[in-house]
Amino acid sequence: MHPHRRKRLFNIILVLLFSTSGIGLILYSLNTNLDYFFTPTELKNINIQEDKRIKIGGMVLENSVVREQSKVIFTVTDYKNYIEVVYEGIVPDLFKEGSGVVALGFMQNETFYAQEVLAKHDENYMPPNLNINNDN
Repeated sequence: MHPHRRKRLFNIILVLLFSTSGIGLILYSLNTNLDYFFTPTELKNINIQEDKRIKIGGMVLENSVVREQSKVIFTVTDYKNYIEVVYEGIVPDLFKEGSGVVALGFMQNETFYAQEVLAKHDENYMPPNLNINNDN
C-alpha cells in the first residue's frame, strides 16, 4: 500500500472513530436527561422505578387541593384514574382546581412527589392584568 493511501485510510478511520464516540456521548447525555410523560391511567397500568424521574399530566380534581404551610397536596386526574401529588413550594399563579397541570418528580408508594409544578392554560388565555376595551 502506498504511503499516501495509508495516510488517507488512517485519517478516515480517525474521523469515523471520533464521530462515533461523539454521537455515542450525545445519545447517552440525551437519555439521562429524558423525562417520560404519563397520565394517571398509564401510571396505574405500569411499574415505575422509584428513582426514575417522570412527568405526569392531567387536570386538578375539584375540591382536592390542600395547603399545609408551604406544602400543597392535590389530586391529578384524567377522568378515569387519579394520582395524589405532594409538592413543597409555591405553585404557579394559573394553578387552580379544574385546570390542567404537569408535574415533574418521582413516584413512591402510589403517591407522586413533585419537584416542579407547571400550570397549563387554554388557548383563550389572557393575562389577568391586561384589560382590552373595545369601546373606543
